[in-house]
Amino acid sequence: MPQGSSHRVVLVVDDQSNPFEVGCACEIFGGPLRPEVGFQLYDLRLAAPRTSTPMRDGLFAMTAVGRLDEIDRADTVIVPNRPYVETASRPVLLAALRRAHARGARLVGLCTGAFTLAEAGLLDGRRAAVHWDLATEFRQRYPRVKLEPDVLFVDDGELLTSAGSAAALDLGLHIVRRDHGAEIANHVSRRLVFAAYRAGGQRQFVERPVPAVADRSFGAVITWAQQHLDEPITVADLAGQAGMSAGSLHRRFRAELGTTPLAWLTVERVTLACRLIEQGGYGMDAIARRAGLGTGANMRSLFHRHLGVSPADYRRRFTV
Repeated sequence: MPQGSSHRVVLVVDDQSNPFEVGCACEIFGGPLRPEVGFQLYDLRLAAPRTSTPMRDGLFAMTAVGRLDEIDRADTVIVPNRPYVETASRPVLLAALRRAHARGARLVGLCTGAFTLAEAGLLDGRRAAVHWDLATEFRQRYPRVKLEPDVLFVDDGELLTSAGSAAALDLGLHIVRRDHGAEIANHVSRRLVFAAYRAGGQRQFVERPVPAVADRSFGAVITWAQQHLDEPITVADLAGQAGMSAGSLHRRFRAELGTTPLAWLTVERVTLACRLIEQGGYGMDAIARRAGLGTGANMRSLFHRHLGVSPADYRRRFTV
């Protein structure tokens, strides 16, 4: 994607939209030129079917929002979430989403936004994510959708969906990473004071999202591993650094991060490899070694699995 604000994102709000998810989208895709990046990432517009749109629980109303025909000029459309999924979407909105999809626009459903995309018939035969508490209802209503109920988000090309509210940030940062590369996504995540990258395949349900007592040992082992990604690291090494058994370490990773130690290590290494590719100056085999991915062949396999592209394709996309 070229640098600048030529990529237009239209965020659709409708009656009872969740203001948190609206805010997440505005924080990631909106705003003026970012000093930490050097250019404006996106041209964000808001659109609504009415001139005054009440947000969830009547907390406030949004006014002076653009019209739905903004969708017809969008490169990316973020569809409205629906706290009351039994209420049908407006036919005019569904028609606009179908038109956008037909001309190749990217469509993003945050949380219950997956219901909107499915109602429009755009997810039939496609993979999707939704909040775990709504998975049974979603399956019953849309059996032709390949629901993945226990993941943070699903990237199925031009159709992307996320789970509960906080996963909107994960999916938003994934989109920035996909569009602009790992380095810029890291800048955005630091501004948000949010984890730079959680893989979409991680579990939705993290057992201890806010630990009762700060555990410095666990944070220290994360930092240690990030500083030694180029070295062979085993679960036993991590457990030793944390001062706990391998079994306890697995349980802590599941509880704190929603993934396993080795899966987390792989994602960290792929992210490091992306940053090294963007910086330039290294051959692929050297990058694989510096990122702890071993060989260029292994790095290619992991890039295809996690990013859907080869390292060479990634380099062509994100380096001058």
